[in-house]
Amino acid sequence: MAAAGGEPVAQGGSRDEAFQTFYSEVKQIEKRDSVLTPKQQIERLLRPGSSYFNLNPFEVLQIDPEATDEEIKKRFRQLSILVHPDKNQDDADRAQKAFEAVDKAYKLLLEPEQKKRAVDVIHAGKEYIEHMMTQKRKQLKKEGKPQIVEEDDPEVFRQAVYKQTMKLFAELEIKRKEREAKEMHERKRQREEEIETQEKAKRDREWQKNFEESRDGRVDSWRTFQAKGKKKEKKPRTFLKPPKVKMEQRE
Repeated sequence: MAAAGGEPVAQGGSRDEAFQTFYSEVKQIEKRDSVLTPKQQIERLLRPGSSYFNLNPFEVLQIDPEATDEEIKKRFRQLSILVHPDKNQDDADRAQKAFEAVDKAYKLLLEPEQKKRAVDVIHAGKEYIEHMMTQKRKQLKKEGKPQIVEEDDPEVFRQAVYKQTMKLFAELEIKRKEREAKEMHERKRQREEEIETQEKAKRDREWQKNFEESRDGRVDSWRTFQAKGKKKEKKPRTFLKPPKVKMEQRE
């Protein structure tokens, strides 16, 4: 399925009508792709870059963004049976990964808020291409050239919207991972601080306990030391007196 987009909007036309017209064409492609064999579906879901392609749940399930919950459920059952590991035992590991991608997309679309976000990304991709087409036409008009751009071709427009939508989904995923990594780092830092605080408190308690337990011993040692000091007698110091010098008497 192509990512969201819309047919080029005619001047003064309704964007919603253009969007629905575009999806009428996309549905024809979806109908063709929906009959892919199990192996083809597994290849589609695990193709190079699938980690980004599969960010768009509508792309994974090959279903219209305007689909009802019942239609989403029906499509999930069809696709999950095709790629289920039990049905692809000759390629069970890859089938399991494909099945997980389908299951993840299905569960995401069952959450109203998540589904709305995905639809908003699709509309944003379409609106961006429409804006770029308008800018190109203005430039062509300024240069005095026919105001015809390559995206006027429905297939080129579809591919442009598809690429832009995938880019938006990828950018959102990168930001989510960066935010998650930042939050994880912050949680790790806080946890390390908590552990350090706990260890410091433990060391302080142990020091205080040891101090209390050894206090009596220190007091006894001091008293013993003082007692020994009192028992010692001070001996008076003796000094040698120099002999008296007799003065010689001269006759």
